[in-house]
Amino acid sequence: MNELRSLRNALRRGPVIALALSVSLAAVSPVAAQSLTDRFKSLFGGKSDEQPKPAPAPGQPAADDELECPQVTVRAGASTYGVGATGKPAVGNDVRFQASITKMARECARNGGEITARIGIQGRVIAGPAGAPPSVEVPLRIAVVQGGVGEKVIASKAYRTTVDMSQGGSVPFTFVAEDLLYPVPTAAVADSYIFYVGFDPQALAPEPKARGKKK
Repeated sequence: MNELRSLRNALRRGPVIALALSVSLAAVSPVAAQSLTDRFKSLFGGKSDEQPKPAPAPGQPAADDELECPQVTVRAGASTYGVGATGKPAVGNDVRFQASITKMARECARNGGEITARIGIQGRVIAGPAGAPPSVEVPLRIAVVQGGVGEKVIASKAYRTTVDMSQGGSVPFTFVAEDLLYPVPTAAVADSYIFYVGFDPQALAPEPKARGKKK
């Protein structure tokens, strides 16, 4: 009889213990402790189960629930960026470091007559024989282009990101641009839009100073 009573008491306590454990585990997993990977999961995780959505009527912009992002690709000739020793090209033993793009992702959100695009870029910087500095600036450019017989640049913006090099000489980097804006295209041309990403050394050039007015 005593054994049966002990078993019943243990069963009654079971849910209480389980609830206490779940509360305890939640307390040690604050949202603020999200890793860098978690922060960009929405961009680089990808979704494979999305169904194609019907196209809007000809000549009409896409509705909010029908908005689709253009594909993102690396601009030809802009997939790598190398820097050589002072006064020398980035070739052979004179290479200080070289950066490359390994992965891309995009998200689009409509706000009235404009689209805000978030473009994510993952890449890697590798130190060369000439030795890389402690940190390097990586110049990037992102553009939305209307393709076709004659390409038309809809919007383009240059960015910089700093990468701290390690003793191993091979460092990954992640950059997300969140402020690329462009007008909502009509259905007639939306399918020809594309996002181009790539390295652009001109992004490191100092901005020209505003000219003063002549007196």
